[in-house]
Amino acid sequence: MAVVGAGAAGALVAVQLCEGAARRRVPLDLILVDPAPEAGRGTAYATEVPEHRLNVPVGGMSCYPDDPGHFRRWLCRHGEPTVTAADFASRYRYGSYLADTLGRAIITAHGTVSVRRLRTRAVGCADTAGGRLELRLADGGTVTADGVVLATGPAAGRSGWAPAELVASDRFVPRPWAPGALDAVGASDDVLLVGTGLTAVDLALVLDRPGRTVHAVSRSGLLPQPHAVAPLPPVPPPAGLAALPFPRLRRELMRHFAATRRAHGDWRPAFDGLRPEIVRLWQGLTDDERAEFLGRDATPWNVHRHRMAPSTAETVSRARAARRLRVHAGRVASAAPQEDGGLRVSLADGRELRVAWVVDCTGPGLRADAGGDPLWSGLLSDGLAVPGPLGIGVSTDGGRLLDARGQRERPLFTLGAPRRGELWETTAMPEIRQQAKEIAEAVLAPLTSAPRAARRRPTDQFGLPLSTHAAAAASFRCGLARVITVRAKAAESFARAVELDPGFALGHAALALLGHECGADVDVARELADAQRSVRERGDERERSFVEVVTRRIKEHEAHAGAAGDGDTALVDHLGRFPADAFALGIAVPTIAFSGVADLDGTLALGLVERTASAYEGHWFHTSLLSFVRQEQGRIEEAGELARAALAAQPASGHAVHALAHVHYESGEHRAGRDWLDGWIGGQGRGAVHRAHFSWHVALHELALDDSAAVRRRWFAQLAPGQVNGVRALVDSGSLLWRARMSRNWTGRVPVDGVLDAVARDLVERPSTAFTALHSAVALAAAGDLPALRRLRAHAAGADPVQREVVVPLCDALEAVLEEEWATAVRELRGLLPSLRRVGGSAAQREVVEETLLYALVEAGHSDTARHLLEQRLDRRASPLDRRRLAGLSL
Repeated sequence: MAVVGAGAAGALVAVQLCEGAARRRVPLDLILVDPAPEAGRGTAYATEVPEHRLNVPVGGMSCYPDDPGHFRRWLCRHGEPTVTAADFASRYRYGSYLADTLGRAIITAHGTVSVRRLRTRAVGCADTAGGRLELRLADGGTVTADGVVLATGPAAGRSGWAPAELVASDRFVPRPWAPGALDAVGASDDVLLVGTGLTAVDLALVLDRPGRTVHAVSRSGLLPQPHAVAPLPPVPPPAGLAALPFPRLRRELMRHFAATRRAHGDWRPAFDGLRPEIVRLWQGLTDDERAEFLGRDATPWNVHRHRMAPSTAETVSRARAARRLRVHAGRVASAAPQEDGGLRVSLADGRELRVAWVVDCTGPGLRADAGGDPLWSGLLSDGLAVPGPLGIGVSTDGGRLLDARGQRERPLFTLGAPRRGELWETTAMPEIRQQAKEIAEAVLAPLTSAPRAARRRPTDQFGLPLSTHAAAAASFRCGLARVITVRAKAAESFARAVELDPGFALGHAALALLGHECGADVDVARELADAQRSVRERGDERERSFVEVVTRRIKEHEAHAGAAGDGDTALVDHLGRFPADAFALGIAVPTIAFSGVADLDGTLALGLVERTASAYEGHWFHTSLLSFVRQEQGRIEEAGELARAALAAQPASGHAVHALAHVHYESGEHRAGRDWLDGWIGGQGRGAVHRAHFSWHVALHELALDDSAAVRRRWFAQLAPGQVNGVRALVDSGSLLWRARMSRNWTGRVPVDGVLDAVARDLVERPSTAFTALHSAVALAAAGDLPALRRLRAHAAGADPVQREVVVPLCDALEAVLEEEWATAVRELRGLLPSLRRVGGSAAQREVVEETLLYALVEAGHSDTARHLLEQRLDRRASPLDRRRLAGLSL
């Protein structure tokens, strides 16, 4: 396969071909033909002028149609951590992004796709006897390929507007982006730019300096409009526009623009809302109507549709205010040389401009062969391509060139600017990336559609088939084993699986889930997009269902107030159909690794474990989960037996260890539990993930034993920042400090500031789950940070129902504690207890709220209520700490 042109369009086609072939495991030889020194930049993104910004915000410039945040995340990883989707990046940075994305795609596809770059131009294309295509190259060579993609970008303009005497002048610059085109312009030379569109704006930024006047002239004298600094959401156009005759369509659109401006104070949302309809409206016009649009409306359309970045507009405005940039409405009529070597340019209305240079900024030509490109000229003259409507670009069938007979039999494709005649809206990144994806699918589909001999697929540990090869399956099984035992480096195993097979959907889905729920160092959005794309191309029903589960869980948390429980519903349904999916079952049960399904009384998770029992036949993993569920039900003795049985079969089972830790705690066996768990952490637990949580359990025993010195030693040795980071620092380290303070086992200021510093601020103040939000509130209370606690409350008030109904009153209660308004604190905390289970996690974790209530009761002077609560706790389990507190209340 050959791609002619390695600018933005060619790079995107190459990315899609590399990644698509790798996912499908289709061998492919790919040749990129382009003389540029670096793929991806082309003319637009080779400029190193920092003022040359993209004309589209960062959020609209991703390489991938199904991953709109990809470019923003790339910028965050490459030195711009605060960039937002509404910012305008430099064009050079965008070229670096394209080049890097292509390079990564080539590396990912290595072994499946071989890529060659030919630093030359294609000057011709012809059929071969074998049904292939032959490219003739400018260096005299040829390339024969099964298919060719012409990603040549916009055609060069012809400067047809220029008088003959101007064209003959050595002071005329017909192609301003050619290397060295402006090198001869002197520091004080005045310059005339012919054209006032985005090209003229770019050149004005380059040429602007004190002592020079830059003139810009066009028939309209209109510069592009700026983007809004604070853009509003798009406003969709009225329905039924496509059925209207052009005069009425035009009137309806003008009314729509005017109504939007009246309603929102800005016309831009109307244009942005019209964007998805433009192709359909254009294709509904006759050639006469299109010609009328070009003659009457194209200029104001382009002025409003193709806008400047706000910072660019501000720079242009300053230059105009200083009279260094002067914009004229007019037409160049003639040009005459001057004695000083400059030019006297006469406009049609008689005005004269004396300048040293004239630069053609009228932009690209509309015809494919407008700039005399021998490749397109040859294709058109040989009948392998035909002009598009009104002679603009070429005619295609979904990107595949139509020949002079109206046939699309050749594997000859194009995208972007050459399709402008049939699409009109086709030169911006959202359209180009979608066309690149469609071309790659059209190229690869015939290579993957041939039926293959049936072969046995590899399976996971529980006999479920995996749509991958043996090596990737082995890495996946290793990752799954680490997940179900709660061992470290599961993400590394899944990453190895998708490195071996980039089209392995379950591997990508597993990485997305670990990044989302466990804080693994993963680009969640990218892995999710890869999982969705891969499972469409290669995935069975179970794998498609699992990817849908992961998608819903991630999207539900991102949306905060999305469809409540949508992810849980999908997970329950999935396990109903595929009970042996151990990864899914591990997600569903809220133990130590995942947040689990959310329900008020825990019966949903219990039901899932019980209903899936027959699929596991007593396997230690299922027994471990069942033991955890039983202790949450209060069936402590049975839970202990189950946990010990699971550990006898697999001593490294983190789920069983976790369940037994809860059994010891709820049984009041604090010394035995402390000693056993401490020994496990130092032995089998050395390779466990979430070791901090196991240390937290040991510290709970020490706290219950009223051993404040041991709690302090434990915290500094195993739970202090540096030992624990991210969400575990909140859940384990921060909550322990608050509990120690509430039980008066830690006097003075607790060292919680370091805990908060170890956690991303967004995670603290804008958590995606109620469980994390509860622990954020506790940590902020421990730090005495009322402003941050209030910001968390404001976030929770606009988040999902559990945060609104549980976390908001918790924040109010903790604020009352910090303000020593004890009656309010008691009232809010007591009201919370019945619904606290909704945040998820274990009873031992949620007990931090009850500890806070005990403290508030004592401070409020409600000794009888505090005594009653402590007696209830002691009836349930032994605790020297609670005995000491009860004795204190009896004095």
